[in-house]
Amino acid sequence: MNNSFVLRFSRNKGAIFGLLMLALIAVIAMAAPWLVDHDPFAMVQQPFLPPFTEPGFPLGSDSIGRDVAAGLAYGARVSMLIGLIATGMALMLGITVGALAGYHGGWVDVALMRFTELFQAVPGFAFAVVIVAIFQPTVYSIVGAIALVTWPPVARLVRSEFLSLRQRDFVQAALLAGQSSTKIIFRQILPNAVSPIVVMGSLMVASSILLESALSFLGLGDPNMMSWGYMVGAARSALHQAWWVAVFPGLAIMGTVLALNLVGEGLNDGLNTRLDGRTK
Repeated sequence: MNNSFVLRFSRNKGAIFGLLMLALIAVIAMAAPWLVDHDPFAMVQQPFLPPFTEPGFPLGSDSIGRDVAAGLAYGARVSMLIGLIATGMALMLGITVGALAGYHGGWVDVALMRFTELFQAVPGFAFAVVIVAIFQPTVYSIVGAIALVTWPPVARLVRSEFLSLRQRDFVQAALLAGQSSTKIIFRQILPNAVSPIVVMGSLMVASSILLESALSFLGLGDPNMMSWGYMVGAARSALHQAWWVAVFPGLAIMGTVLALNLVGEGLNDGLNTRLDGRTK
């Protein structure tokens, strides 16, 4: 990370705000066992306790007396981990497919792109619902389903970058030096294509969190893991009676997604070297 990147990133005030929001969420997630002295699934109060009415329960309780604040703290862990792990898996698959297709071209490109289009032919959310329903709602099936429906755009992005970069002089020099295709792909071309991948990855984390929330809202979340999506889904039958049960986790999801999008814009500015002239 060089000084020019930091300068360009810091000029985007929204990105700084988003980064601070993500840092706060990360601190809450890591400190959840110390912030809350009871299990988020434990029934510790009367049902539908309004927020800010009882010391120790600032956000009230849900339909069976579970602490909403505890659910938010522990749910931050699950929602963020699902978003990060699913995005990591999608990036690994998408980068591999896109790099091979863009570098080799020809029948390899055609075959891999047709394979990619198979996953894009079915609406992503519907595909995720089917996968989770088949393999039962667990954190593993949810992460796998999200990764499977989010990797195709990565493959297409990486392919287009490789198609452009493989004709550059430094790639031709590596070929003349006798470097293997694997070394050229991962040591020569991929580092030069990393900027748009990083930006897309930050936005994919937000999409993954939204997908997990949507699955949980439909009752396809892991019943043994407290997440923000699970909290919203569990509250859908009591919205008129206890608005706070769904509003607070909904605000947490919205704030996290907004923060990730703001950071994504900042990364785009920071990695865009064409802005160098404007920062002088």
